Amino acid sequence: MRPQLKPYITPTEYLRLERQAETKSEYWDGQVYAMAGASEEHNLIVANLVMSLGFQVKGKPCKVYSNDMRVKVNAAGLYTYPDVIVVCGKAHFEDQYRDTLLNPTVLIEVLSPSTAAYDRGAKFEFFRMLESLSDYLLVAQDRPIIEHYVRQPDDKWLLSTYKGLDAVAHIGSIGCDVPLADVYDKVEWPESADVMRTVRLVKESGAEYLPR
Repeated sequence: MRPQLKPYITPTEYLRLERQAETKSEYWDGQVYAMAGASEEHNLIVANLVMSLGFQVKGKPCKVYSNDMRVKVNAAGLYTYPDVIVVCGKAHFEDQYRDTLLNPTVLIEVLSPSTAAYDRGAKFEFFRMLESLSDYLLVAQDRPIIEHYVRQPDDKWLLSTYKGLDAVAHIGSIGCDVPLADVYDKVEWPESADVMRTVRLVKESGAEYLPR
């Protein structure tokens, strides 16, 4: 038997259902995709980012939103919920409900095992269609690493990678510095990450055995 295709859902129908739903779903190409729940580490990192950026944009014509704000990529027909959104200047929304943003300046995603490939691949490809977007940041949740993509004048994207709790990511388009120590405040690392850090420290010290 041929697999049964899911019925095509229009964007209007998706928005109607989404505004009534208790859980969030993405939409693309007539299909709705349920979003998985987030870990404690994920939620802490998002909260830390919103707090840090929100404080720094006070007095600036910028707003910071968390992942309850939906973003639409018009050119792709994608509706999605980035973890952190910054918009500078006048925010443009799809309709009078003001819950679907069209012109983000900065988008941040906190990576998880189930979404990392999508966030780096297809989703970033969609986000690059947003003419307003200047920065895209990918934040690991199992170790202190931030990948920062910046749009260049020739429309190419330059990647900078920040590693370690002493690193600071600079988002020039909004004049904000993001210390990784603040991003990962109160985040408890998985045991595997602790082991990897210990191994790295031992290698850097030149020791021939792991401390007990």
